[in-house]
This record gives sequence, structure tokens and C-alpha cells, in this order.
Amino acid sequence: MGVAGSFPGYAGRPTGPVMDRDEADRALARLGAEHEAVESSLLALQDHAGRRLLEGADLTGVTKERWAAAEQAITLLWVYFDAYTGALASAREIRSRRRHPGKDDLVALTDLLRGEAVTVGNAQAAASGPSLTGPARLSERFTLEELVSRMNDLYARSLDMVVASDAVWSALPARIDLLAAELRRTRSLAQSVGVRPGEHPAGDDLEEITQELTTLRVQVISDPLAFWLPGPGSAAPGGGRPDTARYDRAARALEDVRREIEAVLAVRQDAEQRLVRLRDVLSRADRTLAEARSARGEVLAKIAASEVPAVSGPPTALQERLAAASEHRRHGRWNRLSPLLDSLEREAEDELLRARESLTSVTAPLAVRAELRGRLDAYKAKVARHGLAEDPLLIERYDAARRMLWSAPCDLRVAEQAVRRYQRAAADLLTPRRPGGQGGYGDGETS
Repeated sequence: MGVAGSFPGYAGRPTGPVMDRDEADRALARLGAEHEAVESSLLALQDHAGRRLLEGADLTGVTKERWAAAEQAITLLWVYFDAYTGALASAREIRSRRRHPGKDDLVALTDLLRGEAVTVGNAQAAASGPSLTGPARLSERFTLEELVSRMNDLYARSLDMVVASDAVWSALPARIDLLAAELRRTRSLAQSVGVRPGEHPAGDDLEEITQELTTLRVQVISDPLAFWLPGPGSAAPGGGRPDTARYDRAARALEDVRREIEAVLAVRQDAEQRLVRLRDVLSRADRTLAEARSARGEVLAKIAASEVPAVSGPPTALQERLAAASEHRRHGRWNRLSPLLDSLEREAEDELLRARESLTSVTAPLAVRAELRGRLDAYKAKVARHGLAEDPLLIERYDAARRMLWSAPCDLRVAEQAVRRYQRAAADLLTPRRPGGQGGYGDGETS
């Protein structure tokens, strides 16, 4: 504990001018106010929740190192404060002796209030080596102002460490616990739809998030300062904020998993409707392929010299996968059903489109024959409107084209040529003769 310096007969001379009574009274008032402020701060630090938590915590890492230094600083603070209190009490005792202090009293007051009159012992110096404030010494001498400055520095460093630790403990563990509770609910939901580690990626993600939160909480409790980001340019104690980067990553990962599990739940709710739609799409594809196969037989029987594409059979692989999807639904394997339904829906639509394209390709020759028949009859009607239906050439060419188009098998290439000959003959008859008696026949068609 610090003690005030001795003043034998107060014969010593202060280093500066001797204070008068008013100066001494003002100095005592100022130092008394500083004493009260320091005492209040020390008591507040002593009662700080963060300090109490640090005293009882099993610390590790940077927090353990800084708390060991802070504890030493707080102990030294009280030593300095006791020395300050003793020196201030001595000065007040001298001033209280007389209403109007004499020269010796003023010299003693000046020495106490301005000189290096406070000696602070350092009992731990020999055992602990260098101190917080420099090389180890058995004692140090201070002026009261120097002592206040030293206490302010130690207090600010100690309070900064305590406030930062308390801020991390106030922010992160509670948030981690809330996220862990949400994680437990999500795990329970995941298990209800078959999302488990080793069976589904989301299950593996949940396992990783669980391990991360467990590890993070232990580290935050034992080493809070490892999760503290000091504020740039801030000199105030506790200037900064908790580092929540790892917590934020875990929260985002859990949100992603939660959305994926909700998608699986949605599959469970509308799985039957989707399976019914799938069966309907595949059934329509089968019927279309059956129609294409039937049409191909008709085309081969009625159309000659035509390339008719082959028609594939029904998609047995899709039917097998559809049966597997029904089994997944029956046994509640929703995590397997979800991706299977997604792929089946895409492939079933592709299969229906392929079946329709196959039917269109197969029936194309029949469409060509129907178009030629329609064109032939349209020209016959046009010729009849102009009173040329009995023209021998037209009758001959019409009959030839009609026999080709209404016979089986029909050679489309030859039939198309016959229709064109009939068109040209009709066009020649329908074209007006040119002035001067020249014939108006031509090879062009008229509409």
C-alpha cells in the first residue's frame, strides 16, 4: 500500500514557487474532486458485470492473456488509489492546522500537492520481473497529477478489456442459443421428411451447422476477445463491436437448409396430384405413339415410294421411374421423391412432345395426298364455273390425276405431276386469247 512521503520539519524546498493559501485551497479542492471521481470509477469497475464474469470464467487464448494483465492493472490501481488517498489526507491535515497557514505549512503543502511526494511500493517487482509500466523497481515516486494520469491510463485499459468481453458475451451467446433452438426445430422437421446425414445433402449441412454452433459457443464463452472488432480511431473504452461473421454464416446456411426442407414438405403435400398429372402426361404420350404406329401402317398401305419414319415403343424407363416415385410416396421417402418428381415432370413433357412430333412425321404423306386431292377438286370446280367442265383434255387429265390420288398405294410424286398437268391445261383454257388472233395458252397457272 502506498504511503505519503515524510516531511521532517518541512525543511525541504519545493522545486517551484511556494503556493499561497488560495492556490493551495484550489489545488486541494481540485484533487479532492478527482479523488471522488477516481473512487467512483474504481467502484463501478469492481461491480461491473463483465469483470465478475471474467473472474469466474475458464478463459483461453487472447482473453486469458489480457485478463491476467487487467487483473494486475486493477490491483495496481487500488495500490495507487490508496497512495493518492494517503497523500491527499496528509495535505488536508496540514491545511486544517491553521486558518491562515504559515510559511512552513505552505512549503509542505506545495511539496505534497506539486512535488514527487508520493512513494508507491511494488512488492511484486522482484518476483514478477518487468511491470506494466516499465522495468521492475521496488518503489516509484509520483506527483499527485502523475498518479492520477497513471490511474486513468490503467483504468481505461482495464475497462476497455472488461467492456469488450461483456459486449461479446451479451451479444453472441444469446443469439447462438436462439439459432441453436431454430436448428433443433429444423432437424426435427428434416427427420420427419427423411432428410438425414449421409442420406441427403441437407442432412449433412445440418450436421455441419450443429458442430459449428457448438464449437462457436464454447469459443465465445472462453475467449470473447477473439470475437471483438475494435472501432477504427475510437479511443473510448469498449469502442468497437462483436465479430458476428461466423454466426452470420451459420445463420445463412441454416436458412438455406430450411428453405430446402420446406420444398420437400411442399412435395409431401402435393405429391399425389403431381403423380396423377405425370400418369396423365405419360398416358397421352402412349396414346399418341399408338396412334402414330397405327398411322404408319396406314401410310405404308396407301402411299408408295415414301420414306415413313419408324415409331418407337412406349417409354418403359419412365414408367419404371414413375412406379419408383409411387413407392417413395407410399413409404414417406420425401427427400428422394422431390428430385425424382422434378426430373420426371421434365422428361414426361419431353416424351409427349416427341410422340406428337413422331405422329406428325408419320402422317405427313397422308397430309400431302389430302392437299393434292383438295387442289385437284378446287381446280375442277373453277373450270366448271367457267363452263369448261366437258372439255375432253381436262376430263382426260382429271381422270388420270384422280385415279392416281384415289388408288392404293399412291405414288405421291407421280400424282403431284398429274395434278400439275391438269392445272396447266385448265390455266391454258382460262387464259384469254391475245389481240391479233395469237393464242393465249401458256404454262402459268391462274388463280
